Amino acid sequence: MRRTLSLTALVAAAVLGLAACGGNAGDPLPSAPAGVTAQAGSATTVHVMWRGATGAAHVSGYEVYRGGRKVKNVPAGQTMVDIVGLTPSTSYTFTVLAKDAEGRRSPHSGAKAVTTPAAVAEDTTAPARPTGLKGRSAGPRGARLSWHRPKDGRDITSYDIQQAGTKIHSVDGAAASAQITGLRPGTRYRFTITARDAADNASPVSGAVEVTTPHGPADDPDTRPADFRVTTHDADGGHYLDLSWQPPDTGGTVTSYQIYLDGAFATTLVWGGEAPSGRATYSVYAGAGPGVGYRVKIRAQLPDGDWGAFSAERTVVTPAGRT
Repeated sequence: MRRTLSLTALVAAAVLGLAACGGNAGDPLPSAPAGVTAQAGSATTVHVMWRGATGAAHVSGYEVYRGGRKVKNVPAGQTMVDIVGLTPSTSYTFTVLAKDAEGRRSPHSGAKAVTTPAAVAEDTTAPARPTGLKGRSAGPRGARLSWHRPKDGRDITSYDIQQAGTKIHSVDGAAASAQITGLRPGTRYRFTITARDAADNASPVSGAVEVTTPHGPADDPDTRPADFRVTTHDADGGHYLDLSWQPPDTGGTVTSYQIYLDGAFATTLVWGGEAPSGRATYSVYAGAGPGVGYRVKIRAQLPDGDWGAFSAERTVVTPAGRT
């Protein structure tokens, strides 16, 4: 098996010449953050949350906008923020965008409207502590929590949900349950909640509940891309590696993959539009050298941000030159 292109050159070629079926060469922009929610925490605060943009390897942070004005910069590892200093009884609209290390920005997310509650007379009395917190797994990557609202809960604006003492979610004060997503299979989690009123007083923390997400063949689908295949084709004087596979069953759409060549990371594939739900295809530029062998494997980014197991590794050789 003749090697005419070094791995360093190959990786450079892959990064510069990578082309998705239907996409453009080069690293794509981060996708617009999805799943944006905005929940009034008090008469002057709103809690904004979103799902991380695909292409997490390229996302360097997020920008949160109120109307057309940027109000917060958020680091890449964070997907929620409290917006403070708002006006009571006022409607606001929030959007979020992602940016990469080069400063390029994604499109804005869908807009989320929220209205802050009315101001209240000076109030320093905290709501009563929520009781009866219960939890159960909701598949390998989620949990369902429920609790008893205090008997006099009419002044509660929101409930804050903590995981191991850190706030991870917020729901309306009329709610008595919440769905938590983005968890990991086979993992034990500890949740608590607090109630918050319009004056931003927080109740004592509730009792804790522990939830363990299931982990097993029936509950945790294989995270490996299936039926991975590699062929080659020639075009414009160069050779391309044509990859195809079935996305893993992660319980959601997989939008990002890492591609490894000869055991080394080459590049990250991020679908710029809608990711395929069936068989996916992708082409990697491999240079002009004939008769070159490559070992290729891929892995998918899971909904919780971790990378799944590698596909089977395939070996392919570019066509030999003509004699």
